[in-house]
Amino acid sequence: MGFHFKQVLTPLGWVENLSAEITDLGNFGSVTEDENPKGFQIIENPVVPGMVNLHSHSFQYAMAGLSECRRNPVDSFWSWREMMYYFAHNVSPEDLQAITAKLYMELLKGGYTETVEFHYLHNDMDGRFYANPAELSASIFNAAHATGMGLTHLPVFYAFSNFGGQSPTESQRRFINTREQYARLIDALKASLPSEGTTTLGIAPHSLRAVDEDSLQWLLALRQDKLPGCPVHIHVAEQTKEVADSQAHNGMRPVTALMAQAPVDENWCLIHATHLDDSEVSAIAKSGATVGLCPLTESNLGDGIFPAVDYLGQDGHFGIGSDSNISTDPRQELRMLEYSQRLIRRERNVLCSAPLPNTGAFLWSNAAQGGARAAGKNCGAIETGLEANFIELPHDTQGAMACVSPEAALDFHIFSGQSRGLGDVYVKGKKTIENGHHPDEDKINKAYFRSLRRLSENLIV
Repeated sequence: MGFHFKQVLTPLGWVENLSAEITDLGNFGSVTEDENPKGFQIIENPVVPGMVNLHSHSFQYAMAGLSECRRNPVDSFWSWREMMYYFAHNVSPEDLQAITAKLYMELLKGGYTETVEFHYLHNDMDGRFYANPAELSASIFNAAHATGMGLTHLPVFYAFSNFGGQSPTESQRRFINTREQYARLIDALKASLPSEGTTTLGIAPHSLRAVDEDSLQWLLALRQDKLPGCPVHIHVAEQTKEVADSQAHNGMRPVTALMAQAPVDENWCLIHATHLDDSEVSAIAKSGATVGLCPLTESNLGDGIFPAVDYLGQDGHFGIGSDSNISTDPRQELRMLEYSQRLIRRERNVLCSAPLPNTGAFLWSNAAQGGARAAGKNCGAIETGLEANFIELPHDTQGAMACVSPEAALDFHIFSGQSRGLGDVYVKGKKTIENGHHPDEDKINKAYFRSLRRLSENLIV
């Protein structure tokens, strides 16, 4: 079994006539430039690797668009959290599975083939531990299996409400674990990993404000014992208040403090890392860590703009995430990322390179590869040995794309405003989205809207 791509995006740029075998495990076998001597299935549309979504809070998909009314003299991330807490408090395991399945289906349609779930809902609605520590994680696993989404699952360790070990608030009751309970959670997750091998585990100290230095050292020791070498993700320097609070606590900015406390390396992903000084930009790039950028959520929450040009100029790695899931389309995330840099620099086509001068191709290729690093998965590019995750780009030369070369197809889809949905989506060599539809779409939609109706009973927006 295999595919012959007439035009395909590789890490080195666009290539014509590439034949790719698909192994029984759903990976790319031999990948060669040829004229299809084995008679593989021909794909005429331009093909790009599946995008990796390196940061998602799936339950927040249910509240997308519900926090766009000012209810405070100064609305901010900190006031936005009140709406987030409502959904966090009221989502049942069944709701979580329904919301996550709907989200993952829509993410697949958008071109994401792998999602990293930064999962901090652990406890029952009243804050008590479930008998099964992995009760809510199981909802995520089930949703990924039902939709065909590749998954890296990151159970979050959350202990405090702010720097200095401040006690958690009542609003955070579903997030909080003791060390013993978190260790039980890791054991339960390892025992319940789906048999098909599409799910990877990692760990996630929520942030330096939610995990103190002693807890972070304990967590890293637990990782070495139970999940050696696994991905480590952490929120860091998202808000200016977070930076100020960190400096008031220990005299250091959050990224500087993190580098002093932990052996940050290529297995780490620093989510947001929005507010950096020059030394922190260099420190992250030198460490080999990946920065997890969520441009639409960061814009929606008024976080700030990441210094992407300086960071990429030092060979830093980045990927993109849907975070609060106000968008399920990676093209929108990448457009926002590029436009933010244009506004700062008052230039055009900022994020590109000599090998990939087309901005769309540069952004997509680098974000997919960076996301794969952060997910701890062998994917993100069309190469031998990697997961066969790829997407067709509609290329209608009789319509709006009449003047668009295959090399500019991603530019058109990301920046033109005329692009439609993506073409067929393949995960591990199997077609997951065909003609814009998922095979279980009706079932997934019905369960989702049933949960939304229940959750909206006591909600006034």
